[in-house]
Parts: sequence; structure tokens; C-alpha cells
Amino acid sequence: QARLVESGGGLVQAGGSLRLSCAASGRTFTNYAMGWFRQAPGKEREFVAAISWSSDVTYYADSVKGRFTISRDNAKNTVYLQMNSLKAEDTAVYYCATTRRTNVDIIISRLIHDYDSWGQGTQVTVSS
Repeated sequence: QARLVESGGGLVQAGGSLRLSCAASGRTFTNYAMGWFRQAPGKEREFVAAISWSSDVTYYADSVKGRFTISRDNAKNTVYLQMNSLKAEDTAVYYCATTRRTNVDIIISRLIHDYDSWGQGTQVTVSS
């Protein structure tokens, strides 16, 4: 499994922006799709965004489409989540993850069970 470390979370006012980063190690980064998920208190972990290994395909949850942008820098083994126009309902712990199989089998996925390596999470709190 890969080791993933998220950073960039914090407290922001509604309408503000944050940029999350996720540094990966322990696995050939370019062989895998990456995803961002989030979990609010009392709720199940949910899909936010995903990106293929080459960045040519991205998926977004409907709730964040047009406000969030996922990107990756394969030279730095890092995936990012730019979050703009934040809302109170975006408050959650954000996790990055890498797929359990390489891009030969999984080009990109929004399904949580397709991911097997998770970071420790970073808290995002949006005040209204």
C-alpha cells in the first residue's frame, strides 16, 4: 500500500478558498488514479473528486462540480484539491486515496471500494 499525507486544511469563512495537498510515497504514483473523499460527523465517507494517472480524465461529485478542481503533479507525487466558493456543508475531514489496482484495470473511479490506501485526513471547517 501507498503512504499518503494530506495537508492544507483549516478554518475558512463561507465563500473562501482552500487548497489541499496529498503527498504519496511507497507506490509508483503514475500507475494509479487518485481520489479525494470526505466524511462529515455522523455521516458516511463520500466521494468528492478523482483523477486519472495522466490527468486527462476527472470526476466530481455533483455537490462540488464547478467549485472544486482536482489536479496532480506526477513529478512531485502529489495530488491537489483546489476548493473555491466553500459552503458550510463542505465541512468535513478530507481524505486522499489511491486505487487498489493500477491504471491497467482502473483508469478512474468514484467508488470507495476501488481505493485501498488512505491518508490520515485533514479537517476543513467552513463557518457561515
